[in-house]
Amino acid sequence: MVRNISSPEAHTVIFNRPGAVFTISSVMSVASQGLVDKVKAHLELLDPVTWISVFPCLAGGVMASGAMQPTVHDYLLLAALFLLYGPLGTGFSQSVNDYYDLELDRVNEPTRPIPSGRLSEKEAIWNWSIVLVIAVALSSWIGTSIGGQRGMIFVGSLLAGLVIGYLYSAPPFKLKKNIFFSAPAVGFSYGFITYLSANALFSDIRPEVLWLAGLNFFMAVALIVMNDFKSQEGDAKEGMKSLTVMIGAKNTFLVAFIIIDLVFAVFAWRSYMWGFTTLMYFIIAGLVLNIIIQIPIYRDPKSGITLVQHAVDDGFGNAIGKSEVQEHNAFLRFQVVNNILFLTNQMFAAALIGAKYM
Repeated sequence: MVRNISSPEAHTVIFNRPGAVFTISSVMSVASQGLVDKVKAHLELLDPVTWISVFPCLAGGVMASGAMQPTVHDYLLLAALFLLYGPLGTGFSQSVNDYYDLELDRVNEPTRPIPSGRLSEKEAIWNWSIVLVIAVALSSWIGTSIGGQRGMIFVGSLLAGLVIGYLYSAPPFKLKKNIFFSAPAVGFSYGFITYLSANALFSDIRPEVLWLAGLNFFMAVALIVMNDFKSQEGDAKEGMKSLTVMIGAKNTFLVAFIIIDLVFAVFAWRSYMWGFTTLMYFIIAGLVLNIIIQIPIYRDPKSGITLVQHAVDDGFGNAIGKSEVQEHNAFLRFQVVNNILFLTNQMFAAALIGAKYM
């Protein structure tokens, strides 16, 4: 029975039948909750936890330019930069990855938005398509505003990152299937173009920034190589050519540690050449500390991280996560120490470089 809309009850009850009463407030509540859940699912597909990974390089590039001014205009440009490479750029690549990894996620991560049914495949395509359009439009507008070579570098870097982000997960290329393609792709997208874009946004490219971008490229390569420990068994079954599958955990640690130590060594050398002698000593100290931690891990990949295990756990709790794969657990703990040492020195280097150009 439909209630008379002129009655006071009409503002509450809109339909009544035996065993069922629907109210305006209940219908609106259900619709509102459904919309909120859908928005949350779309946001989860963009994987916000990964956005922060590009922020240090963006900050370093801006600082090293030495040209950002404390004005509303420059602060808005800075916000747009972080939006482009965080929620839009990184979010795009994560959304594409989830879409093309659907069958794998049905087994490994069934609670993700698509395999759980919270988003359909069509909605997932809309998700990364809209993000892609916004990213291209915003970067093009900023690049046009900058103009000249700087504008071309800014737009070209972002577009290159988006293309690689798609090819990383999408067939037939699926760069992630082979470590010799996947690691450089990650290093380029997260460590190299971020520095260039951030620098180009505010000034001509500083020669020192090219060095910092290169160092971040190789650091990212080393870290992504070790991150594959977590999926070694699954990668072997799926035919994924990770370095761990090809040469084993111990040799993978060795390769990654050599790359990391060379990055620190070159960083120290360049700091000396730039006239940052004090910084050079701090970088060398970081290299020595890293090697001290690396030796027991290499000797015993499964339990060699006990040297810093409790210190890291007590200091960061569950923030860095835990893994059932012991080698990956060792990597996660080592990564905390390594990143603190590398990023701290990198920020100081960027600040000193920027000061030279002010």
